[in-house]
Amino acid sequence: MTRARYQQVSLDDTPYYHCISRCVRRAYLCGEDPVSGHNFDHRKAWLVNRVKDLTSQFAVDVCAYAVMSDHYHLVLYVNREEADRWTDGEVIARWSKIFPRNTAIIETLEQNIKYVSAKKKLKDNVALWRERLTDISWFMRCLNEYIARHANIEDNCKGRFWEGRFKSQALLDERALVTCMAYVDLNPIRSGNSSSLEVSDFTSIQERLLIQARRVKNRNHRQNKLLRRRTVKHLLSKPGSKKRRQLKPLSKIFGLAEGPHIFFQAKYFNLLEATARNLTLGKHGQTKIDSQLGVKNSLLEALDTSFATWMKSIKGFHRHYGVAVGDEIALVNFHKSRIKAGVDLKYPEKWIRGRCAAHLLYGS
Repeated sequence: MTRARYQQVSLDDTPYYHCISRCVRRAYLCGEDPVSGHNFDHRKAWLVNRVKDLTSQFAVDVCAYAVMSDHYHLVLYVNREEADRWTDGEVIARWSKIFPRNTAIIETLEQNIKYVSAKKKLKDNVALWRERLTDISWFMRCLNEYIARHANIEDNCKGRFWEGRFKSQALLDERALVTCMAYVDLNPIRSGNSSSLEVSDFTSIQERLLIQARRVKNRNHRQNKLLRRRTVKHLLSKPGSKKRRQLKPLSKIFGLAEGPHIFFQAKYFNLLEATARNLTLGKHGQTKIDSQLGVKNSLLEALDTSFATWMKSIKGFHRHYGVAVGDEIALVNFHKSRIKAGVDLKYPEKWIRGRCAAHLLYGS
C-alpha cells in the first residue's frame, strides 16, 4: 500500500536516505535501447548535473549515486542544521534560483513590507521554503520533473517518464550506510555493465577516483586513463564555470554512531576494489572468496562484519530490506518511532521487513 512520504522519512531517526527512481516500464530511457537502437546516454549527464545544481541550493548532500540505463540510485544526507543557520535572505536567494518565477512574489511583498499582512506573508513563505529545502520529496521532485520535461521535449512526446513515486529507505546505522553506498557504487559491476571502478560511468565512486586523480602529482596509468575518458567530461569543470557542490567527503560522513570515526577514503576505496574483484570472479564461475582480496579490510573490522557476510549483503541488498535498513535493534526502534508518529500499520506488532535478514547477516 502506498504511504505518505512523511510516514517513511524521519530526520529525527536518521539524516541518511537511499532513493531510487525507475523509468516507465523499465525502458532504456537513460541508456542504449537494445530494441530500437537509440542511445540516450547523454541523459545520464543531465541527471548528474541537475543533482549537483540542486545540492548547491538544498540543504542536501549526495554521499553516493549511480545512474543506470533505466533507473538511478542516490544516497542523500539531509543537513537540517545547515538550513537552520541560513538567513532569510539566503533562503529567498536559494529558492529563487530553483523557482525563478517566485521572484515576482518576493518583489511584491518587499515593496509592501510596511504593511503587517505583507510582512507576515513573507515570513511565512521563508519558513515554508526553508522547510522545503530540507525535504527529500521536494529535492526528488525538482530532479525528476526537470529530467522528464527535457526528455519529453527531446522525444517530442507527452506523458510519464518515471514509473511512479521514488522509493526511499532510511539508513539507520553506519553498517547500513556503508553497505548501501557500496551497493550503489558497485551497481554497474554487479549488473555486468562494467569491469572496474574506473570504468563505472556515472557513479560516485568514479567521480571520487577522478577527484583523487586530479589532486595527485605523480599519476599512475589507471588515473591517466580515467582523466582521458570521454564519459567524465561533465565532471571536469571549465575555467570560469559556476562552482557546484561536490560529493559529501567520506571523512565527513558520520553521525550514526558514537565513538571514533571509521569512514575514511582509503579504507572505502580498498573495500570497493576487493568487492569488485570478487563480483567479477563470481561472474566467471569462481565462487570461492580469495583471502587476499580483502577479507581483512580495516573498514569491515571496524564494522564487525566478515567479508563473506559483506558479499551477501552487497549481492542481495535490494531483497533484504524495505523502508529502513539497519541491524535488528535499529529496525525495531525505527518501527516503534513510525507508530508513535501516527503511521497506521495493519499489523504493527507482527512483522518488520528486514529484521530476519539483519539477524541472519549480522547476528544482531
